[in-house]
Amino acid sequence: MKAWTMDHWGEPEEMVWSDVPVPNPASGELRIKVASAALNFFDVLQVQGKYQVKPPFPFTPGAEVAGVVDAVGEGIPNWAVGTRVIAIPQGGAFAEYCIAPSAKVFTMPAKLEFAEAAALPIVYQTSLFGLETRGKLQPNEWLLVHAGASGVGMSAIQIGKAMGARVIATASTEAKRKFAAEQGAEFVLDYTKPEWVDEVKRLTGGRGADVIYDPVGGDIFDLSNKCIAPFGRHLVIGFASGRIPTLAANRALLKNMSLVGVFWGGHVAASPDYPSQAHAALMRMYDRGQIKPVVGLRGPLSDAPGMLRELANRSVLGKAVAVVG
Repeated sequence: MKAWTMDHWGEPEEMVWSDVPVPNPASGELRIKVASAALNFFDVLQVQGKYQVKPPFPFTPGAEVAGVVDAVGEGIPNWAVGTRVIAIPQGGAFAEYCIAPSAKVFTMPAKLEFAEAAALPIVYQTSLFGLETRGKLQPNEWLLVHAGASGVGMSAIQIGKAMGARVIATASTEAKRKFAAEQGAEFVLDYTKPEWVDEVKRLTGGRGADVIYDPVGGDIFDLSNKCIAPFGRHLVIGFASGRIPTLAANRALLKNMSLVGVFWGGHVAASPDYPSQAHAALMRMYDRGQIKPVVGLRGPLSDAPGMLRELANRSVLGKAVAVVG
């Protein structure tokens, strides 16, 4: 089979389009014939050696797929070859076939297309975990979502609105702000202009944002804590800006604020049942029309390096998905 492989840390363009053996599922695993594989910013970081998970060389990146069950390992008799599924493999998604543990494989609703389905699992589960479990977002609270046109930003806006929050989003360009508004943000601000902080205060009647969803870090993190509400929760999702910030403890004290880590992968490792529970909750939202992933960039799997470069350049609205075949 064909797969993208990496045998050293580098740039997406250094991945190699390789012929590799088709993998065989171990006990408790499924082999999936990949129809679509979603691309994420963390895939870029992993290829560069900057992500917290560093697989041994050679490795195939990618962690979100939709496809068809092709083989079933021992110990999971409830799965049948030919079933359409959404899956979160342990890497290896940028290939014609991949392996995923059964706990991270979900039946795919008939009305979902493969590209849209591949765009769902990790970013939407991350946002649900962040907003519901970690952020304790309540109806009518103010939610501030940074990078509102990204995959995680898109999912946070949609889920936040589904939970009854009033959503403010930030984005850097007019096209991205328009996109964030289309996802359900009530107000969208330009975070390249420092007055966005005062605008958040004005929109919230001087209170500030109750929950801040922050996948950016850096200067955005620093400024966000100037417009957080009393008892606000600042959710640390990631550091797309490249700088890991710090918070002076006196600011947390004076604001009665909470700095809250959102590490979905760590939670899943400790609570293996969470992915299936979260997926069921997301499918209920999908059925009600409250969430719908937008695939802003779509291309063949053979173009994966270029698509990762588009993600690295932050030029993708919503999700990027590679199609196999």
